[in-house]
Amino acid sequence: MKMKLKIIEGLVLSVVIIFDIIMVNYSYEVADFKDKKDNRSTANYMKVEDIIDEEKEEQVLVEEEKQESESIEEDLVYDGKTINQLAEQLNKSLNSDMSGKGYLIATKSLEYGVDPYMATAIILQETGCKWNCSVLVKNCNNVGGQKGTGCGSYSYFETLDVGIEAFISNLYNNYVSQGLTTVEAINPKYAESTEWSAYVNNYIESIKAQ
Repeated sequence: MKMKLKIIEGLVLSVVIIFDIIMVNYSYEVADFKDKKDNRSTANYMKVEDIIDEEKEEQVLVEEEKQESESIEEDLVYDGKTINQLAEQLNKSLNSDMSGKGYLIATKSLEYGVDPYMATAIILQETGCKWNCSVLVKNCNNVGGQKGTGCGSYSYFETLDVGIEAFISNLYNNYVSQGLTTVEAINPKYAESTEWSAYVNNYIESIKAQ
């Protein structure tokens, strides 16, 4: 009888030991799984956080570029005016095919170092675009009466914008850069009529008065 009890006690003890071993192993596995899960969650959180940070940086850069662009447009560029104010003033005298080209004339004139009022006045004198642009403008995109080829004895330009820049470039290279900075000084070389400068100056005064 005592022998049977000892055997039973031995079996129970073995079962308890085996159970304890199983529970310990299970605890380790659960802890290991939890650690791996926590690590994955942390990694995923960091990835999302990185993406959010990158998007914030991009937004900041876009905002800075926008502010810089607005700042440039608000700077006084000529005659106490911003580039937009100057363009708006020029546009008041430009009609027909030249309507709305004030910004291009203003920016290109300043880029080449030409008086934008004078450039616009010469365009008006040469093209009649104060009211209705000439055939030379409509058919050849020639706004300065520039001699050349492609349009009889005058130069032809692919677009009106190209023609405007070519005119301003010519005005700088062949006149302003050679010291001919006033309408009176330009007159003998640019036009045969001695009254040409007076007409251009009238346009300048009209543009400034707008």
